[in-house]
Amino acid sequence: MKTELINIIFGMKIRQSRIEANMSLSEFANRCDLSPSYITEIEKGRKYPKNDKIMKMADVLDQDYDNLVSIKLSPSLTHLETILSSPILGEFPFEEFGLDPNSIVSIFTRIPDKASALAHAILDIVRQHNIKEEHFLRAALRSYQELHENYFQDIEDAVDRFASQYDLELTPPLSQSRLEDIICQKFGYELNISELVNQPLLSTYRSVYIDGRKPKLLLNAALRPSQIKFLLARELGYQYLKLEERGNTSAPDRVESFQQVLNDFKASYFAGGLLMPRSAILTDIRACFERESWNDEPLLRMLEKYDVSPEMLFYRLSELIPQFCGVRLHFLRFNGTDNAYKLVKHLNMSAWLLPQSNEVNEQAYDHLLGVRLLKEMSTAGAVDQFNNRPMVGVQIDNFIHSRERILAFGLARPLALSPQIGSSVTLGFRITPELRNTVHFVDDPAIPITIVNDEPTISTAEKENIGREAALNQLIAKMKT
Repeated sequence: MKTELINIIFGMKIRQSRIEANMSLSEFANRCDLSPSYITEIEKGRKYPKNDKIMKMADVLDQDYDNLVSIKLSPSLTHLETILSSPILGEFPFEEFGLDPNSIVSIFTRIPDKASALAHAILDIVRQHNIKEEHFLRAALRSYQELHENYFQDIEDAVDRFASQYDLELTPPLSQSRLEDIICQKFGYELNISELVNQPLLSTYRSVYIDGRKPKLLLNAALRPSQIKFLLARELGYQYLKLEERGNTSAPDRVESFQQVLNDFKASYFAGGLLMPRSAILTDIRACFERESWNDEPLLRMLEKYDVSPEMLFYRLSELIPQFCGVRLHFLRFNGTDNAYKLVKHLNMSAWLLPQSNEVNEQAYDHLLGVRLLKEMSTAGAVDQFNNRPMVGVQIDNFIHSRERILAFGLARPLALSPQIGSSVTLGFRITPELRNTVHFVDDPAIPITIVNDEPTISTAEKENIGREAALNQLIAKMKT
């Protein structure tokens, strides 16, 4: 058991025993010949006293020494012990959100009985929905990104410094051979592009990193050239930003900590910045938005110009549009086949109510552009026709009940390593006067409009409950007269 948890449990027992003995903090400190501030640190789990001081405390509290130092809690507090010892609590990045982790723990330990009941409820929900530690850490990363509107100036600056330091012309498209030269000659890497594709059990990995005096990066030869370049650029990001805690496979088999998740994100952000330089792509974005009518060619030209995948392009757009165009958006990525679609990545900076289920099979979600594109692609016959030219779509969703209108445009294509599975990416924007000032084609009459019979905010069952409660109140008032 970690030292921090031992300290927390001991401090909780001391505080509980002091309260049960009806002693103030200063009275208890005085009788123990210790300062009140030191007792406060002990009760918060920040200090652990020496044995002679513990014996003195046990004597003052009329408690058994062995009971005080035992890490066992009463049966009614076992759920609280589970929460306190959870790696989630230890790994969650409270500091990134301006929170003091010790204060969070203090809230749990000051009222342990009620906190244990709350912990029981939380653990029950976690078990029922099969929520893993990785889900919490990835949700924390999404919140961190949304808090910063997915724009990070320090990484943008690092991209510029890297390009200057290694005489890299950020003129798209970036040369794969130039990236290979830098990673091999400047960072001492050995590249291998044949090993993974010949290993059936490993052929789903995009890349594998092997640490050592001469680091090795194994790349999957079945990937598209644009994906290979991205992996090289991301590996340069790990090295240049000195990101040590990282995933060694792409995609990672497991997540060990929030720092790993954050570092993986930073390296990918760096790669996007190298492949799609900020100033160049902003010019293209603004030119696209200034068109009075929708046309899919600007998006397709950007894919060709920067030699990137739809996922890379749209993720880069999600980083720059809120910051430089002043409009908020949401980003959705779906993978799917045979009418089973999974939301594999999303960012929500527009406060739009995103689908709550990862598995999107319900008819209520058929209106989503990303799902529609995947369905159209699967019914179009040979999906490999979309390898070089993705399917492009645009639509406006009119929500009947909420009266919201959402502009969405997106791309879809087969996955390189699993061509039987389609992948779509979409960006969505609330239609507001501000959006019309930025995206001029929003009122193009040629854009198809989907009428969405969204659920009212108050469901039928909730309305029945409200009506039943009102009727009960009327009956009670009548019977009292």
